Amino acid sequence: MRWALEDGWTLTGRYLAQLARRPARLATVVAFPILMVLIFAYLLGGGMTVPGGGSYREFLMPGMFAMTMAFGLSGTMIAVLDDATKGVTDRFRSLPMAPSAVLTGRVAADLVNAVLALAVLLGCGFAVGWQPHGSLAETFAAFGLLLLLRTALVWAGVYLGLLTTDPAMVTLAQTLEFPFGFLSSAFVATATMPVWLGTVAEWNPLSSTVTAARVLFGNPGAAGTSWVSTHAVLMAVAWPLVLLAVFVPLSVRRYGRLGN
Repeated sequence: MRWALEDGWTLTGRYLAQLARRPARLATVVAFPILMVLIFAYLLGGGMTVPGGGSYREFLMPGMFAMTMAFGLSGTMIAVLDDATKGVTDRFRSLPMAPSAVLTGRVAADLVNAVLALAVLLGCGFAVGWQPHGSLAETFAAFGLLLLLRTALVWAGVYLGLLTTDPAMVTLAQTLEFPFGFLSSAFVATATMPVWLGTVAEWNPLSSTVTAARVLFGNPGAAGTSWVSTHAVLMAVAWPLVLLAVFVPLSVRRYGRLGN
């Protein structure tokens, strides 16, 4: 275990050093959500209504926090595929190091990246008028759920990055992130959608995290009548755990079978 932790920490440092040498990549990850916040808050927000009343900007920010976590999937795919195509992954596999270090180091580095992105987006939220109204513990719990979702999606990105050798698959994943995000309660209330579409959106794992964050932050628009909406905090824990139960073993197995 000590060997695995030390090697994992070493690989985390490597990935973070790469991030420090490529600040444009982090700037892109952070700049796009900020741009989305400004567009929806100032250009489109005037036409949005929040069920039960309340500020649309406060309704919006939990959705943007969750969307930023979802965007991490393709970023992880790019990094994993880049190491694989350059032979870096094969070199690591030939070294006397813990086999888990490559995967855990990547996940840990991406979580650090997510925390930095959340911190910047948090400042943007305060600037446009958002604020949490729950207790300090509830606020930290909301951010914990957001990072739990990010962890699950990072593992999904690791597996998909190990699975493919075609960079076009990354483009496909980036394209699918948008319908996955928009077909949720991140930007509009599901009550404003057709019944069948609202049901699909409510069962989107992203919607559970968004609704749970709104509940814990005390922001408007968290009310819902379906079972999945009224148990949003439970589902915001359950969905990522299901994804982790699927993609962690798949990633470990795929990494062990590289080159075979």
